[in-house]
Amino acid sequence: MMKTFSSSSPQCSRPIPNHSRHQSHKKYGAHLAVPLRCSLRGYGFCMAALLVFCLGSLFVQLNGGPPRILLDIRQYLGHSTYLEEHGPPPPRTFPFPGQVVYNRVGKCGSRTVVILLRSLAEKHQFNLVSSDVHNRTRITIQEQMGLMNNISNIPPPFLYERHIHFLNFSRAGLDQPVYINIIRDPISRFLSNYFFRRFGDWKGEQSHLIRTPGMKDDERYLDINVCILENYPECSNPKVFYIIPYFCGQHPQCREPGVWALEKAKQHVVENYLLVGILEELEDVFLILERLIPHYFTGVLGIYKSANFKKMGNMTGTVRKHTPTLEALQVLYQRMHFEYEFYNFVRDQFHLMKKKIGLKSVSQPPAYSPTFLRELALRTPEPLDEDQELGMDMEDAKSWLAQP
Repeated sequence: MMKTFSSSSPQCSRPIPNHSRHQSHKKYGAHLAVPLRCSLRGYGFCMAALLVFCLGSLFVQLNGGPPRILLDIRQYLGHSTYLEEHGPPPPRTFPFPGQVVYNRVGKCGSRTVVILLRSLAEKHQFNLVSSDVHNRTRITIQEQMGLMNNISNIPPPFLYERHIHFLNFSRAGLDQPVYINIIRDPISRFLSNYFFRRFGDWKGEQSHLIRTPGMKDDERYLDINVCILENYPECSNPKVFYIIPYFCGQHPQCREPGVWALEKAKQHVVENYLLVGILEELEDVFLILERLIPHYFTGVLGIYKSANFKKMGNMTGTVRKHTPTLEALQVLYQRMHFEYEFYNFVRDQFHLMKKKIGLKSVSQPPAYSPTFLRELALRTPEPLDEDQELGMDMEDAKSWLAQP
């Protein structure tokens, strides 16, 4: 060290006092310490900046643009060029469709579907919104507007379900959601409803007393053949005109059995429904829904076929249900000819959909004939039970399929 500095001046060869050496060490130590402190501080600053950048970038990607607060700050500072150069931040996009309405028809397997949807919503992270209103399928115009606005404000992707006749969002100036639904052979649905209201199901025969407490014994034990053949109100129009109004809509004429309501219902099926399935081919319905909207229904058939789910249907069969006479079926079929025309239309559309997407059916569709209803067969899958309009929407574990 001494040799290093010896060539600069002869005076440097003199010994350096101890106190001078001490001050020199303090001086050089201070100079060495400063760069060390700056290095740690700079390193920490760089790491903090990197962390903020990464978190900010993640936030921007998740929300389709920069955070609103950053835009506000830049605008406040006066040198923001983001909007000028790039335009407004793009909206968040979701798989199509992001808005689905299931205006489920009573006693057509809807409870089964809703329970499946609860599992699927948790699995696929979409909003499942279930209405707690079960006995108002027809509502006033003001109520329609309020309900449609509420549905439109649900954060997508969502699926809204309720027993409600078709609502036309477009006529209210709102984006029309995609509709889905499932229907059932009309006489099958009617018979299931008739006997359940009177005698409940295997979960407890006394359950019907809660739902129909005002029903007198002479009505409760009324033979269904008498009800049909003697034209009791429960077994005649407009009571048996039930499925079509769900698709026709809220117009008063939709509740009148006739061609106008039938054609309006067909029109809405074609224009507004992604799929209307039939309960007699429920597994195929699930397969098509999984194909069309996988972000809602992927894995639905596996859940439906699971042992735990099957257990839930064991106690839901309607008790004391029996087949009416051939004469009574003939009369009932004639009264429900608009319902059957609509059901056959939907069934044909459903089969056409299966053919278009190349679905090999796992269900065995019934053989329909224009001759007549010969008998009712137990072919419909076992849906679960549920409350519905006027306490009549408990789904059967066994359901009846009419064969015209």
